[in-house]
Order: sequence, then C-alpha cells, then structure tokens
Amino acid sequence: MAYSWSKIYESKVTTAEDAVKAIKSGDRIFLTGNCSVPKVLLKALVDRAEELENVEICHALTLGVTEYVAPEMEGHLRANALFIGPNVRKAVWEGRADFTPVLLSEFTLLFKKGILPVDVAFVHLSPPDEHGFCSFGIETGLTKTPAESARIIIAEINPNMPRCLGDSFIHVSRLDYIVPVDYPLFELPMTEGGPGELHRKIAEYIAELIPDGATMQMGIGAIPDAVLQFLYHKKDLGINTELFSDSVIDLSSGCGGLSLGFLQAGYRCLLAVDQDPKSV
Repeated sequence: MAYSWSKIYESKVTTAEDAVKAIKSGDRIFLTGNCSVPKVLLKALVDRAEELENVEICHALTLGVTEYVAPEMEGHLRANALFIGPNVRKAVWEGRADFTPVLLSEFTLLFKKGILPVDVAFVHLSPPDEHGFCSFGIETGLTKTPAESARIIIAEINPNMPRCLGDSFIHVSRLDYIVPVDYPLFELPMTEGGPGELHRKIAEYIAELIPDGATMQMGIGAIPDAVLQFLYHKKDLGINTELFSDSVIDLSSGCGGLSLGFLQAGYRCLLAVDQDPKSV
C-alpha cells in the first residue's frame, strides 16, 4: 500500500510555477487562510497574474500576504473576502475587492451547495502518513469542504504543518498537483511584548467569575490571553472553542482535551496539537 500511494504522490509533485498554469481566466479559486495561507502558491499566481483575467479568489481571513490585492492586480485577480482582514480592507473600500458577509457556520455550505462553485482550491497540508493521508492541520474547519468541492486541488505539503487528528485528512490520490515547501507557518501574537498592566487587571477580575468545572469559549486578543494566565489554580476546566492562543497550552493538562476549529496563535500551540488525540 505504501508503494502504491508513494508512486501516486511522486507523480503529482511539481513546482508552484507549473502548478498555477492550471488556473484559467474566469476561474474561482478557494484559498485556505488564517495562519495556513499557502504563500508559495499565492506568489506564483501573482507572478502569472498578467496572463489572466477575472480570476476570483475566495477566502476567509488571510495573514501575511497583500500582493494579490495590490492595485496592479485589478482586472486580473479579485479577492472575494468572506471575512475582511487588515490586508484586504483597503482593496474592498476602493472597490478592487469584494466582501461576501456570511455566518461562520454557513461558510462551507456556500461551496458544498454550489452557491460558490470552486474551480481550483489552494490548500496547505502536512506530509502524508504511512497510508498516504495528509492533514489539513491548523485550518481544517474552513478548508476541507471547499477543497473537496473543487474541480482541481493544488496542495503545498509542508513538514511544519502539524497533523491535527479527527476528520481532518485528505488522501494524496485526491490531489492534482503537489508542491513541496518548507517554511514556518504564520503566527499571530496576541500582543507585542505580552499583556499590559490594564489587560492583566481586567483579566484578573474576569478570572474570578470562572468557577471550577467551567467549560470555556474564548476569543483571541490581549485580554482573553491574559485571563488564561489567572486560571492556574482552577480545577477541571474544559475548553470548547473556535479560537485560542498560546496561553491555553499551560492549562491543557487540566482540560481533558480540546475541541478546535482552526488555530491562530504561535509555535507552542502548533507543537501542542501535533498528533495529539485529545485535540480534535
């Protein structure tokens, strides 16, 4: 079996420059986002943009990249942001990009039901396991369904992408083009230099309201991150959340497992969920 899938894998390996030749004018691309943005594929697409017209790029929040929404991309690449981040906000304001408001719970349905049919999916995966399955890693929740709905799947395979367990896998036979890469994933620090005194004071008051045995839903930012630092004396805490930050790792021994949609934090967080059966 290993021989079989490895040959399939090798037959699909190519460069980013060759892979993006599969993009045609008028195509709709789904771009995996957050800290999972496949920057090598995206750069190759931007480099080829002048050859293309009216290519739509659908995505949620994207971090660390702005070239695909630059003014010179107008008429060639057009972002359709389903969540507006700081990198695309100006383009939306100036009419060079679109915003499609949607509930997070309905995000994947747009693609599954064909409301936004996907021609090509850009995904960012972990290396395959012994059976040939790659993990969508830190961006499973918003990527797996659009990718499976796409006509063509182009994947960056990165050894730095953690293998998150659960329903987070895709077999190499489902991929059309494989681009091996090796670079650190984007990180989103909660604050520069850690929480300030005001953040910590607010967090201390909030922590007093959290009883032993509570199940927590949390956000990201300076205050939610600081709250976690005041919970070390609490017992039997649970976490069922979309987002969490690095500070949750120091609490995880008392959580009994984590339920997560996508991770948006730092390297400690990535190490903590890699191959962890409690993180699903």
